[in-house]
Amino acid sequence: MMPPKAKITKQMILNTVLEITQESGFETVNARSIANRLQCSTRPIFTCYENMEELKKDFLNFAFEYYSQYVDHYCKTAAVDAPLYLPISYIAFAREQTYLFKLIFMSDMDLNMETTNDFYNEIGNEEKAKAFSNMIGVTFEKGKQIFLDLFLYAHGIAVLTATGKISLDNRTIEGMLSNFLSAFV
Repeated sequence: MMPPKAKITKQMILNTVLEITQESGFETVNARSIANRLQCSTRPIFTCYENMEELKKDFLNFAFEYYSQYVDHYCKTAAVDAPLYLPISYIAFAREQTYLFKLIFMSDMDLNMETTNDFYNEIGNEEKAKAFSNMIGVTFEKGKQIFLDLFLYAHGIAVLTATGKISLDNRTIEGMLSNFLSAFV
């Protein structure tokens, strides 16, 4: 009698999708590539997920959580001025996790900004701006404005980094962001 096959879980699938995405980009993820990596048929994947669209939605949340943990770890280990943690870790993530960055913050970024205030409809941005305002010692309204400008500046650098159009070391990036910040404060 053969031993029972290991049960394929959503967590196993998400970890596998993460590995594939980190190695070759999300566009290489499909039921077959996941099944090959897990050494199973595609059936367990569709037992856990109704379709690939549902898996992608779940994976985007999983990937964003991975990014959040990356930022937390970065903030605890990098010697960077506190107001610059978020933008510098964002750019570092673009450099170190290029395919994930492209998926989360370029192709599937869930941000619709018709006006600049729309940035603050995104969950967590208002709280981050409040903490940022306190760090730099300005009013919340002024801090929100600077935080958004700093994000847009950092996003531009991160996109150029992820697409290989620019390659800057951490010291240069920190200097650029410090100059940007000091111009506003």
